[in-house]
Amino acid sequence: MDDHTAVSQISGTMAAPSQREAQDGPLLPQPRLSPLSPLAPSKRKRSNNRRKPAAPPTAPPTSNQPIPMKQVFSNSSSNNVNPSPSNFSNRNPNEPTTWSTTQTLPIDMSEEIICINKEATTEALVALSAGFPADSLTEEEIEAGVVSVIGGLEQVNYIIIRNHILSRWRENVSAWLSKDAFLQAIPPHYHNLLDSAYNFMLSHGYINFGVAPAIKERLPVEPTRSNVVIIGAGLAGLAAARQLMASGFKVVVLEGRKRAGGRVYTKKMEGGNKVASADLGGSVLTGTLGNPLGILAKQLSYPLHKVRDKCPLYKTDGLPVDPVMDIKIENAFNRLLDKASRLRQLMGEVAVDVSLGAALETFREVYGDAVNMEEMSLFNWHLANLEYANAGLLSKLSLAFWDQDDPYDMGGDHCFVPGGNGRLVQALVENVPVFYEKMVHTIRYGSDGVQVHAGNQVFEGEMALCTVPLGVLKSNSIRFIPELPQRKLDGIKRLGFGLLNKVAMLFPHVFWELDLDTFGHLSDDPMRRGEFFLFYSYATVAGGPLLIALVAGDAAHRFESMPPTDAVTRVLQILRGIYVPKGIDVPDPIQTVCTRWGSDPLSLGSYSHVAVGASGDDYDILAENVGDGRLFFAGEATTRRYPATMHGAFLSGLREAANISHYANARSLKAKVERGPSKNLQSCAALLADLFRQPDLEFGSFAVLFGPQTDPKPMAILRVTIGGTKRKGTEGAKSDQQHSNKLLFQQLQSHFNQQQQLHVYTLLSRQQALDLREVRGGDEMRLNYLCEKLGVKLVGRRGLGSNVDSLIAAIKAEKGNQQPASASLDFKFDN
Repeated sequence: MDDHTAVSQISGTMAAPSQREAQDGPLLPQPRLSPLSPLAPSKRKRSNNRRKPAAPPTAPPTSNQPIPMKQVFSNSSSNNVNPSPSNFSNRNPNEPTTWSTTQTLPIDMSEEIICINKEATTEALVALSAGFPADSLTEEEIEAGVVSVIGGLEQVNYIIIRNHILSRWRENVSAWLSKDAFLQAIPPHYHNLLDSAYNFMLSHGYINFGVAPAIKERLPVEPTRSNVVIIGAGLAGLAAARQLMASGFKVVVLEGRKRAGGRVYTKKMEGGNKVASADLGGSVLTGTLGNPLGILAKQLSYPLHKVRDKCPLYKTDGLPVDPVMDIKIENAFNRLLDKASRLRQLMGEVAVDVSLGAALETFREVYGDAVNMEEMSLFNWHLANLEYANAGLLSKLSLAFWDQDDPYDMGGDHCFVPGGNGRLVQALVENVPVFYEKMVHTIRYGSDGVQVHAGNQVFEGEMALCTVPLGVLKSNSIRFIPELPQRKLDGIKRLGFGLLNKVAMLFPHVFWELDLDTFGHLSDDPMRRGEFFLFYSYATVAGGPLLIALVAGDAAHRFESMPPTDAVTRVLQILRGIYVPKGIDVPDPIQTVCTRWGSDPLSLGSYSHVAVGASGDDYDILAENVGDGRLFFAGEATTRRYPATMHGAFLSGLREAANISHYANARSLKAKVERGPSKNLQSCAALLADLFRQPDLEFGSFAVLFGPQTDPKPMAILRVTIGGTKRKGTEGAKSDQQHSNKLLFQQLQSHFNQQQQLHVYTLLSRQQALDLREVRGGDEMRLNYLCEKLGVKLVGRRGLGSNVDSLIAAIKAEKGNQQPASASLDFKFDN
């Protein structure tokens, strides 16, 4: 069929499948909700399923949160803390600002905390809406090595600069924001932090992204970097493609359909001189503060239509639900969700294997809520709405983690894009090399690159990005060679992938209330509670009299095989039951489209959810690359913060573009080292000794050299000095500590007098080295931490092996033009 989509049509129209528009969210750094989480669920509100903002969970102080940023922000003279774009003028973002410093904090500091325009509070809220924590670093920032030391004054100033850069660009997202715009705003001795913050924000797609002319004109004319094959031209694939092209990569996108957008599909419906644009897939921008799709709409000067909260409900006889009963049952429903939240705290890890549906039904029976037929119908409507919000049956939703993404809920209104989200897709696909009707069936990946097989064609690249829906991954319709790691296969199996369908109807005229964007209908059959339970009015945004009915839960699966004429007949019965008693005639629709997302081989469902036995960790597992940075994954099912949302898919594409760029940089650096002129192993040892003359960290008998920050997983070389005279200011071991490594440490010390030294080494991650520095109790405690906690072995220089030679060379290259005392700059390591 056209578009490879199993759909039904009436009046000669064909449609594609559907994604959910319900909830989403960013706000907090990275809390992983456990069954013990005190956060009450909030995926419960009718119509747009907007969720009330969750309060940030209180975490104990860590080295990543050394200074209460509230104290920093309290010095701001600005009383305006609303980060809404309406509070920002469209000033030239490259217009320089001024800076000052303050030392008024009740904290012992030898340097200053910078204050830029005294708007730290407002700018922190803008950063918060974009997913940054207010007073700490994200995991991405830590892995990128944006500061030399986690915690402390440097981190505070980095965060202030980061927030300022983001806020400046948000003031005018249609302009390119240059680093030069901040040279006067940032004190000269903090320009290194400016470089770090600006480069991170740019490379990770937090600034200067999108489709504004000033940004598009920055795209390189010719690619200068390696080839990347992207599978899928949905929001994730298109976001990654544009970001990679901006970074100089040569990109090709393979799309199985005849169109771009994937599960975001705007269908033009017409007939009888009426035309309307119907969003048959993802349709609602869930929260506009920080939402990158809202930024695209602003760049394109598309006004957004707020989805109004008013959502009347109608009984099976067409009469409106009594407002008192409506409030009573909604409150009872929310109380049951609160009880389910407290139950999972009591159950602990056992809650992972229990469904939300089982808990709700048990509580309903125990507490006697919704006892008569009418109350049960209303209660079942709320259950259907919850299944719509999660694209999953309540019997399959995890009690422990079904709402794990609630803390990241994006603030702001839920909105429609007039004319449909397809307008955003068309802007994103412009000038992107997309090959349509390319059904990928095999992906080979290895140390020499990737091969993507589509039909009889093979597309080769250094790396590939797979953005196919979770339903496709579950179906095993794409063969991976070698097979994906078992860890990823298990994550694919555990996560749920649900279904939502729609019936879109174009009428000769509007017969429903224009002051409504949504209204609901109850069912007296619990098995059919999700069948046409909610209607969306698009008359104000689609360009014509368009009404869309939703089908969720069990009903969505039965709908896949329901004849389209039967579906339309049933919808018209509902509408006429509501409006005919009011004296309003309901005409036959001019054109009707029924989606079949579950039958579409390129989606096999709508969007993901946390099923029984799964957790938010599985989203992270799906996001992991394989093949040592050759094959990457993006899409809504790869983001634990924003799953099942359009903006989640888009942001995952930006995320993977940054990861691809990091791995390409690392391979390029390694290749340069391997091409260098030859020297022997002694030269390498001498170079290492020379580098340790000025280590990046030094504490007690321990010294650390950090690898390049451009590496995707920055490494560090740790050296432990046994014997010899310690440097001034280093720590001694506490004699009263008893540890398993104390005897070994003392024996090694006894072999060397105060004039002799032994150096032993190991490789650590950058974060492990920083954590080691924080271990208290002297060298013995640190040695115990190394061997017992981290499980590493200390070896001589030769024990590190030849693989570390490239890391040593990379460290040397990053150190700049510093001349070694005992080794030449021209070297290569013999293997």
